[in-house]
Amino acid sequence: MARNMKPVNSSNLKSVGYNPMTETLTIQFHSGHIYEYYHVPQHVYDGLMFASSKGKYHHRYIKNSYVYNRLQ
Repeated sequence: MARNMKPVNSSNLKSVGYNPMTETLTIQFHSGHIYEYYHVPQHVYDGLMFASSKGKYHHRYIKNSYVYNRLQ
């Protein structure tokens, strides 16, 4: 799991972390679930962090676009 988790202002996402070496995006939701998404390019992570609605960005560009694993 990414060690650099950053809290985000979102009604759906609680915190986000990214490892550019492995292109692994980690998202913790307010529900408590944590997901890792693999082979996510840096620009997608950057887009998520700058999006006005992180939940919508996640749904549109990440959720069904990358292989993922639910950690918790």
